[in-house]
Amino acid sequence: MNLTLELFVQTPQTSIDFYQRVLGFEVEGSASTEYTMLRNGDAVIAINSQSALSSDHPLGGEIGNRIGLGVEIVLKVADVEDAYRKAEESGWPLSALAMQPWGLRDFRLVDPDGYYVRVTNTHTN
Repeated sequence: MNLTLELFVQTPQTSIDFYQRVLGFEVEGSASTEYTMLRNGDAVIAINSQSALSSDHPLGGEIGNRIGLGVEIVLKVADVEDAYRKAEESGWPLSALAMQPWGLRDFRLVDPDGYYVRVTNTHTN
């Protein structure tokens, strides 16, 4: 099984820039104003324009009040220190790199549309 996360956003180009510049994703295929697939290793995030939602879509109408509610996007990386350094160099606001009680190091940030993102190492140190 594979997972592709689809995010419905206000301004797709802003989100595409964020995931490329801050988290190292690359466009897979071609980018468009309605739908763009991004990949970083095995992680796949599709960026969709909120305007593409049909009026009968379950997220339609209420989406402005529901963005990211109850969702944490967890990106597991082999070298969390390197990912942190690159994210920090982007100038985007993010938490400090911290050791968590469960033995993994991570940092956290919020994307341009309010989605909560945690970047963590894949193994305990």
